[in-house]
Amino acid sequence: MGSGKTTLGRKLAARMNYEFIDLDHVLEKQVELSIAEYFQFFGEDSFRKMESHVLKKTPYPENAIISTGGGLPCFFDNMDWMKANGKVVYLKLAPKTLADRLEGGKEERPLLQGKHGESLVAFIEQKLAEREKYYMEANIIADGLSLTAEKLEEILGMQ
Repeated sequence: MGSGKTTLGRKLAARMNYEFIDLDHVLEKQVELSIAEYFQFFGEDSFRKMESHVLKKTPYPENAIISTGGGLPCFFDNMDWMKANGKVVYLKLAPKTLADRLEGGKEERPLLQGKHGESLVAFIEQKLAEREKYYMEANIIADGLSLTAEKLEEILGMQ
């Protein structure tokens, strides 16, 4: 959350003339609820199952950039599936940087409800400690602070 997946993904897709797909938006459209509402009504376990289903059952165009939720790679075999079907990029950022970016938009993010300042930083540190082993399996691990769409296009072209 807050790493810039959607912003960078949109810019990269435009540069490469690819379609951009935000998987959270695909899920929201299918279930006719926001992510926050889905969490509230059905809980995180149900959300993770639905998220995995949407990832694997959505028909993707040949050339697409797909932005996923931050937890998606960490459940089921999602990371393996993504790597088998494309290239996975981890936009690595420090917890404080992520907290600063997320401070203003927490109402849309169920896992961040009620967290501010140091408690938000601590929560992000905990989540990264849990998730980083999955994130580190990505094909490309990039500094999210300095990465641009131009640089990422160049990196992808070399692989």
